[in-house]
Formats: sequence, structure tokens, C-alpha cells
Amino acid sequence: MPYIPFTDEQKVLANSVDLEQFLRMRGEKLERVGREHKLIYYDSSGKHDSITIRGSKWFDHKNQTGGGAIKFMQEFYGMDFQTAVQELLGQRVTPLSHSPPKAIAKEEKKEFKLPEANSNMHRVYAYLIKQRFINPNIISHFAKQHTLYEDKEHHNAVFVGVDENGVPRQAHKRSTNSYGNSFRITCEGSDTRYSFAHFGESKRLYVFEAPIDMMSFLTLYPKDWQKHSCIAMNGVYENAVLTALKSHSNLSEIVLCVDNDEGGIEAVDRLRDILNENGYSNVKRLAPPYKDWNEVLKAKNDTPALPAVPNKHKEEYHRQVENLQYLKCRPDKLTSQINAAFKNEQYKYLAEYALALSP
Repeated sequence: MPYIPFTDEQKVLANSVDLEQFLRMRGEKLERVGREHKLIYYDSSGKHDSITIRGSKWFDHKNQTGGGAIKFMQEFYGMDFQTAVQELLGQRVTPLSHSPPKAIAKEEKKEFKLPEANSNMHRVYAYLIKQRFINPNIISHFAKQHTLYEDKEHHNAVFVGVDENGVPRQAHKRSTNSYGNSFRITCEGSDTRYSFAHFGESKRLYVFEAPIDMMSFLTLYPKDWQKHSCIAMNGVYENAVLTALKSHSNLSEIVLCVDNDEGGIEAVDRLRDILNENGYSNVKRLAPPYKDWNEVLKAKNDTPALPAVPNKHKEEYHRQVENLQYLKCRPDKLTSQINAAFKNEQYKYLAEYALALSP
């Protein structure tokens, strides 16, 4: 394909295309979930719905990646930059498969198998106690439940999610290395409907992003913790939470304990919407005073801790909304007024025009 020198305006326009409308026009199936939409597609392993879309932004919760419209076309339809921009600008129309090719490659069903266990948990205990400051009794509880152990090959901490019958269905590995690159990864073939969790008899479910966050919270607030339920999502993907709620009828109060950073703050509204749509209206937010609950634990043990990270976009949104006024406008001049506001980048006026036109 010959090189096309797109202008900066064209690139911005292409990257800001509403993906929900664009994909529907191309025949893809989407389902509304709160303020977002899920891309639904099928392959030999079944139904997939881990990709959420809001406006021009998307996020793949299983593979923990996301971005704008251009990256979506590149990532899931294998297009180069030139083709992606042309498609989004409507300069060319290529029939799109209802199953994104790269997504299928990532989602190919693998047989789930737990990593082989080590004969002891010395490294896992040392890592969680000395570096993460987790209470040894909390570690021992999950070790006795066989939902936490040390793998034989690399001595990683393995956090296991089991189904209603106690059968392992998911496993998440976390490096215990003190030096070099650490990593965390979900084992191949894991069923995302299950995750590392504890279920008690009370009506309350605490929801965390990661197992270490969950264990840190239990260390900080140990009183009667086994009476309540808690679950780690391994990100901000709601599948395991919804499965847990459906499987445990006593749960009716959900406390979102996700990270106090840009992603976590953004996820709160999304998760609350999804939970409300599934019949759970008693949803609260409990934010850690630092970036996450393990950072709180570090601070309590006089170790440098990462601070909370504000969501500047959301703060600016609320600031602008508070200043909106009901703008009087003449219907016969509305088009020219909107065009002028857009040309002059007077986005506050555009919002006020939208408010004026709303029922």
C-alpha cells in the first residue's frame, strides 16, 4: 500500500471514532453493560466477552491491554496503521470478520492444569511476610485450603480459584523474586468465572483487584474476617464477581476495594453499573489511602509506599459539570452556533447546548 501522509487532524479524528457505532455498522455484536459495551464473539472454545468499549476507548480485561480506535483495528483485525486510519475515516471498507483474528489467537482454549507444587512454601512465606508484610496466619489459612501454594519449577506464589464444588478452575502466578523482573500471569486454560476468594456466612463481599491486595486488607482488618467474603478479580474484570454472587445467595452487600489510582477510580463506576444491572444495588466504595492496600500495609511498617493517584480526567469532568449553565438558544441558529463552538474548541458550550436540547 502506498504511504498516505495523514494530517494530525485526520489521525485524531480516526482515533476518536465511536467504536460501538462503527463496529455495529460492520456487523459485530455488542451488548450494553452499564455505560460500556462488550464485544461478543464466538470461536471453537465458546463465547468471549472480555473486551469492553466506551466511545473510542476499549480495554481487554483478560489480556490487560487497551487504547484508542486505531490500536483496536491494528490489534484485533491485524491492520497496519495506514489501513486502520482509512477504515476509520471511511476511505475504504474491508469486510470484517465477526471474530477478530488476533483475539481468537489469544482466546484459543487451552487445557487447564495447575502448576506442579513444590514440597514446601518457604519462598512464598518469606516473600509474602518479609516483602509484603502479610500476616502469617492469613497465609496459612489459604495454604490449608489449597488455594495458595508454591510452584516447583520457579517457586512462584500460585493463587487458585475453585468452583462451587471445590474443584480448581483458575490459577494466577505471582513471582517471588526479590531481584530482577517480577511478573504475574494467569495460567493457560483458566476459567475467568472463578478466582482466588474466601466465602463466609455474612451478606458482605469485599472485591479486590489482586490476591495480595486482598490478603493485605485482611492483615490490616483481621477481626472476624472469616465471617465475610472476599474475592480478587485479577484486574477489574467482573466475571468472577458475578459468578460468586450467583453462587452464594447470602451475598447482597458489595464493597469495592479496588486500587486508588486512575484505573481503579474509573472501574468503580463501571463495576457499580454492572452490579446494579444484575440486581445488586447495595454497592459501596472503600478506597485505600495509598495506591492500593499493600501500599497501606507497607506504610504501616515504615516502608516507602506509593501514594494514591488521582483520576485527573474524572476530576476535571466533575469540575466542568458543576459550572454548566442552562444555555438559552434559538433553534433556527443552533447549527451555526454548534459549529462555531466546535471550531473554537469551546467544549463547555457544546455540553451546555446538549443540556439545553435534552428532554
